[in-house]
Amino acid sequence: MTDITNSNVSHHHSFNSGDLNHCPECNSFNIIIDQARGENVCATCGLVLSHHLIDNAREGRRAFSYSEKSKRDQTGSPVSPLLPDLGLSTVIDTSIQLSQRMKRIIKWNTRMSWSNRNMLIAATEIKRIGALLNLPQRVKEYAAKIYRQAFKLKLLRGRSIKAMVVACLYYACRSDRIPRTMQEIMRFSDSEPRDVRRCYRTIIRELKLTVPALDPILLVPKYITALQLDNNVEKTAIKIIKHYRKRYNVAGRDPKGILAAALYVASLYHHQPRSQSRIAKTIKVTEVTLRSRFKEISRFVKIPAVPSLISP
Repeated sequence: MTDITNSNVSHHHSFNSGDLNHCPECNSFNIIIDQARGENVCATCGLVLSHHLIDNAREGRRAFSYSEKSKRDQTGSPVSPLLPDLGLSTVIDTSIQLSQRMKRIIKWNTRMSWSNRNMLIAATEIKRIGALLNLPQRVKEYAAKIYRQAFKLKLLRGRSIKAMVVACLYYACRSDRIPRTMQEIMRFSDSEPRDVRRCYRTIIRELKLTVPALDPILLVPKYITALQLDNNVEKTAIKIIKHYRKRYNVAGRDPKGILAAALYVASLYHHQPRSQSRIAKTIKVTEVTLRSRFKEISRFVKIPAVPSLISP
């Protein structure tokens, strides 16, 4: 229920409140406007009559320069990198009487250039994969910005649009510390892994981007659930990873390999053993990598003796 005691709620109609002047629930005419939320609210029963109202009021602060005026200008929809034209295109009204010359202008205006068509395909793919992976809006917008820069530098020549989209999404996830691996993103695309990795190396090199390290601790809760382990194993695995990073240089080592070995050791400690093959298959690393990291961890962690390592 809306808090009608908020200081931002008033009877001053600076919003476009529409034609609602009474409450259909209790037939009360005591309608107030929440300016902070842009809602019409019944003061008697608290029913929200309408929301997302347009603010028609002018801002009280004065602008003394062009930059201040542009920052405080509230007209038009926001610019979005996920739109091919950034949301800045012009739409001509066709409902009125137009001359033949204006009709020709409208016809040419509706035709999409190759660059816009390319961005439309890429933006649609970014939004589709982002929705399937439940990625935040800022990650999808950042991936679209990277793709736009790559397109301007003509890095897509001889490369697949979908492969470049996956590479941009993967980098955006890593830079924002979103625990998504490249294999997870490629599950929702028909691109070849080799092409995706080549596109990823290309954008890193040509756009001069810094490669953020993937923290294996961020991946622990996900694979704890996949392996059906409890909370104690999760805490122990995080401690092992922290100690590992203090003793060894993790640069050049696969974070998923460190994670797999830490989960393997933690599961042994809490008498919930999972086989190396099961852990490697779940995390999608090789058993050789898991055993290599396991040998390094066993140098500073005492491995308990377990009679059987068969997966339950």
